[in-house]
Amino acid sequence: MIDYLQFCTVARGAEVLGELWTPLVVRELLCGSHRFNDIHRGVPRMSATLLSQRLRKLLAIGVIERRKADHGWEYHLTPAGEELRPIVVGIGEWGARWIGSRLRREQLDAGFLMWDIRRFARMEEFPVDRRVVVHFRFRDAPAAERNWWLVVENRAADLCRDDPGHDLDVVVDSTLRALTEVWTGDSEPNEQIRAGAISVAGGGRQGQQLWKWLGRSLFAPTRSLARAG
Repeated sequence: MIDYLQFCTVARGAEVLGELWTPLVVRELLCGSHRFNDIHRGVPRMSATLLSQRLRKLLAIGVIERRKADHGWEYHLTPAGEELRPIVVGIGEWGARWIGSRLRREQLDAGFLMWDIRRFARMEEFPVDRRVVVHFRFRDAPAAERNWWLVVENRAADLCRDDPGHDLDVVVDSTLRALTEVWTGDSEPNEQIRAGAISVAGGGRQGQQLWKWLGRSLFAPTRSLARAG
């Protein structure tokens, strides 16, 4: 636990948000994850034990509350927690503007990338009269994280690690870095396609319809503007 031993509210606030993983746990809650497993999917390299500890801390100080749901418990931000939204978003915007990706190999994470794509995919752009299935293949990922299926039906998205057995609409074959950089706004799809780092079968010419369906990450517009400037 961080303890600056100062009465300054900057210090006391940092004692809460400055703990390892806490800002990312708050990020997951702000992005709409409420169940423990869903929160954990957004921070896959955080141990379940540590996540439990951080949630208890946030409960104790009134940032979140626990609610009984149909199949267990859910965690929701209180008004105090919601007031963290501009702070967390501001950190992300600053990082997109001034840091960019600059990703080391160990920072690339297929699981988190696909989870982010699943929750921010543009549901309103998908067809309403049929199921859409996109198969993602990461050619350089570990075998257990190489294949993912995004299934969208009735304005809801499901992310599968095992083949759901449906007909495919689009197949995306990519390096993990290439799709990550497209998603974060550090690169454009056509740049990666020309370089051979991404290939798209289906989804229109050079996957135009696919990119319209998927969109980009929350901070990609800021990053794209920073690159252009």
